[in-house]
Amino acid sequence: MMVRPKHQRLVLVSLALAALLGAVLLAMWGLKDRAAYFYTPSDIGSAAPGRAMRLGGMVDKGSLAHGPDGITIRFTVSDGKARLPVTYRGIVPDLFREGSGVVAEGRLDRGTFVADNILAKHDERYMPPQMGNIAVAAPAQ
Repeated sequence: MMVRPKHQRLVLVSLALAALLGAVLLAMWGLKDRAAYFYTPSDIGSAAPGRAMRLGGMVDKGSLAHGPDGITIRFTVSDGKARLPVTYRGIVPDLFREGSGVVAEGRLDRGTFVADNILAKHDERYMPPQMGNIAVAAPAQ
């Protein structure tokens, strides 16, 4: 039995679409545990404990405490409506401080967010500490 050229083209296109769909599904299945969703302390109640996510908000003033090992820190993140305690073990970025914005990547564990990574946020007026003493010259007109 011989396959006509039009049918052969249809079969090849169908196989290509099936392979593409299979590749997309395989990639989504492989990345499902790597996806990190962004939550604020107010939204964290809807998050599944133990699932990778990102927590964003402001570090409460007076909440930063260093552990006896010198590496572990505890602080509270707030979004103006709710607060959530955070624990992190590691070196924090230079911009991390009380009253500043933070994004913590990690998991929720019994009411405390256990961070694996801390990202400090800054506003548009940020100037690196090395540039602090250098006056910015006005553009020539």
